[in-house]
Amino acid sequence: MNTMRAMVLTRPGQPLAMQDLPRPQPGPGEISIRVSACGVCRTDLHVVDGELPAGKYPIVPGHEIVGYVETLGPGVTGLQIGQRVGVPWLGHTCGHCPYCLSGHENLCDQPLFTGYTRDGGYATHTIADAAFTFPLGETGNDPATAPLLCAGLIGWRSLVFAGPGQRLGLFGFGAAAHIIAQVAQQQGRTIYAFVRPGDEAAKAFALRLGAAWAGGSDELPPEELDATIIYAPVGPLVPAALKAVRKGGRVVCAGIHMSDIPGFPYALLWGERQVSSVANLTRQDGIDFFRVATQANISTEVTVYPLDRANDALNDLRAGQLQGAAVLVP
Repeated sequence: MNTMRAMVLTRPGQPLAMQDLPRPQPGPGEISIRVSACGVCRTDLHVVDGELPAGKYPIVPGHEIVGYVETLGPGVTGLQIGQRVGVPWLGHTCGHCPYCLSGHENLCDQPLFTGYTRDGGYATHTIADAAFTFPLGETGNDPATAPLLCAGLIGWRSLVFAGPGQRLGLFGFGAAAHIIAQVAQQQGRTIYAFVRPGDEAAKAFALRLGAAWAGGSDELPPEELDATIIYAPVGPLVPAALKAVRKGGRVVCAGIHMSDIPGFPYALLWGERQVSSVANLTRQDGIDFFRVATQANISTEVTVYPLDRANDALNDLRAGQLQGAAVLVP
């Protein structure tokens, strides 16, 4: 068959529409993939809602892709037809800008991003740069693995940025936090979970996954924290997180988009507290994370939707009605 089905975003703010499209053929250095599962990430919401600059439309969203290699493009080595692979957010880099040459390919000046500036995994098939895919091994549940390709990878990078502190706060206990909480506990850290005020289900979810404390984002934890990671795209959480960390503590903003950060007194930042952001990922992050994920025996909690219900999955994510992650299955 020379066609595929895909959920297509024609312009920001519009629902995705199922379309039959010509199946693309891989160019040099690329592979074609039969998609078996694709996670639904909060970044997809930012793409759909037009909150990110310089997007490509129409676009097939989705960048937490698990699938199987169908065709190898010219020059591809190291992969085999039928091999199980994962495709992350970072889909291609130029390889020659100062950032690429200094080991910071996540900051590349001319990148391509899966499901944002190149078509992604809300489809039965997709094309990927072979050099930016991860072999996943031939065992494992595909829907459960899909969230690791972004929630896990960005979560891992943010955990590294947070430093080695033992008392770690997580703001927004969704897909990324529920993965990284498991990794952090395997490292011997204590987790403090911050959820939407009044969301008792989210508190219970965090406690079930081993958090020592769970409370609203408007509350303070029972002790000062060494670091916090903010996964929710909510600017007012930055001063809230600063209130929760000790002197010398760190606040890491892990999202690609965040609402405006309100003014706050200098006293919250004083004491050598640090605020930083995490941008994209590197391929080395993937190598490091998948090794750690195997050691931590991570279990993801997913809600599976058929591909044609992608809009429902996005709406449920937007409304905060999910525990763990949503995953689309063609």
